Amino acid sequence: MKKAEEYAAGGIVERRGKLLLVQVTNLKGEVKWTFPKGHLEKGEKPLDAALREVEEETGWRCEPSGKLPDVQYWFNRNGRPVHKRVSWYRMRPVKKTGKPDALEIMKTRWVTLESGPKYLSYPGDLKILKEVS
Repeated sequence: MKKAEEYAAGGIVERRGKLLLVQVTNLKGEVKWTFPKGHLEKGEKPLDAALREVEEETGWRCEPSGKLPDVQYWFNRNGRPVHKRVSWYRMRPVKKTGKPDALEIMKTRWVTLESGPKYLSYPGDLKILKEVS
């Protein structure tokens, strides 16, 4: 069985000591808090994808404020192993432009750095949280 490769990009949006999280339902049907991210569209650069995805998922237009390390992990989709790499960027919110994508996002929430581990459970998210603190 051939393994699948996926590439995504996302943003760690910081405002006054707080981080912006999104609540989603994952492939297993579990409700989780995570950072906004998504797949690159054809020909799209990772930073452009991260900015687009953050705005689509949170309703916030942002500006980049630095690059964070990529995170890699494995998960299963329909019984197939998938290797995923996510490029992360620090961001500052510039303007609220709309509402989160109602099909993908259940809620958004600003949380303090200290309370991040209370909300986040994915190892990749916790790793990035340490980079931001």
